[in-house]
Amino acid sequence: MTEQFEHLVTAVPGPRSRALLATVARYETRGVTYIADDFPIVWASAHGALVTDVDGNRYLDLTAAFGVAALGHTNPAVVAAIAAQAAQLVHGMGDVHPTDVKARLLAKLAAIAPGDCSRTFFGSSGAEAIEFALKTAVLATGRPYVLAYHGGYHGLTLGALGVGGIARFREPFAALLEGRTVWLPYPDAAASLEGALGAVRAALAAQPRIGAIVVEPIQGRGGVIVPPDGYLRGLRAICDATETVLVLDEIYTGFGRTGTLFACEREGVVPDILCVGKAIAGGVPFSAAIGRPAVVDAWPPSTGEALHTSTYLGNPLGCAAALAVIEELERRPILAEIRAAEPELRARLERFTALPDVSAVRGLGMLWAIEFHDAARANRVVRRGLQRGLILLQSGTEGTSITLAPPLVITTEQLAHALEVLSTVIEEG
Repeated sequence: MTEQFEHLVTAVPGPRSRALLATVARYETRGVTYIADDFPIVWASAHGALVTDVDGNRYLDLTAAFGVAALGHTNPAVVAAIAAQAAQLVHGMGDVHPTDVKARLLAKLAAIAPGDCSRTFFGSSGAEAIEFALKTAVLATGRPYVLAYHGGYHGLTLGALGVGGIARFREPFAALLEGRTVWLPYPDAAASLEGALGAVRAALAAQPRIGAIVVEPIQGRGGVIVPPDGYLRGLRAICDATETVLVLDEIYTGFGRTGTLFACEREGVVPDILCVGKAIAGGVPFSAAIGRPAVVDAWPPSTGEALHTSTYLGNPLGCAAALAVIEELERRPILAEIRAAEPELRARLERFTALPDVSAVRGLGMLWAIEFHDAARANRVVRRGLQRGLILLQSGTEGTSITLAPPLVITTEQLAHALEVLSTVIEEG
């Protein structure tokens, strides 16, 4: 039983981690991996909700590796699908000669996506899905401006960065951004629904060249900000009235994170374009933009040279992994279990507000944030948590939050134990 929990056998980070981190520091470009005396560790293997580093230390992962390992690290069904596909075909010619597995995944996504979203573009990262959505909106409406939100995160390529609302990512490259984004604050659950929707109407009236609204159903990297009930439905109605493309970024929330296959299903909303990634392929770099034909068919038919493509479009390994992920979610009662457990998890996490320096807790399903009074305190908890065998992720536009997004398959015992350890870490200051 103890093997389902954390187990530390060396100092953290251990000697092998330190040696490998020295190699990373020497050869990797600056600005990527942060390295200090007590952070990070070097991963060697992972299974389920457990990660083992190169020194043999075992950790409970409360991040699912940025939400990617939703079905657990090295999920056996996904691993088997990848291995079987690798033995057949590793790479195809995505926009020239399609593969059989790509065709199967296209049909499957059309069957499970909300409403009539049935046309799919494949990419390798969430940012690529956003780039496709932005181009599609221009083709569909002829209007090049976009309404986006402060605190939003959609990736760091230039197009995605142009609609990303976290200043520290944008400011160094401001001269490269086109300035065609109209910004609004992202409303939290306590905001006036009518006031928030009124701001959207006013923005569209003031700038009639807005052709798309790009929005996360729940802001992920921005600190797990949950909008007021009915906000997505209100956006859908506004977009219908103004012929504006509604782009939902479900790169973080898609594939079960909130207890439904897609977060928009909690409000019964069908977007014009649904961007997904992270958990879609269980760890293989893969993403998709799934759209309504009435919008996505603004792209002209290919005449032999695709207007928007990439070398790895529809990569067979990613397609096989995604089919396995979907099959697992259909076969197992994971989503129902998340919805059933949400009230108890909410109650347990809300007790954290009595702990030192915790100002709020918020979230849905298996996506939560603990808000601290300042970023230094949140960072200290992340680092001290690592020393106790917990992998945590700092978030929020100012770094004042810790996001809890464990694998959806984390056991009840593992999650309860991890929260007890986290509570102790916070109490210790």
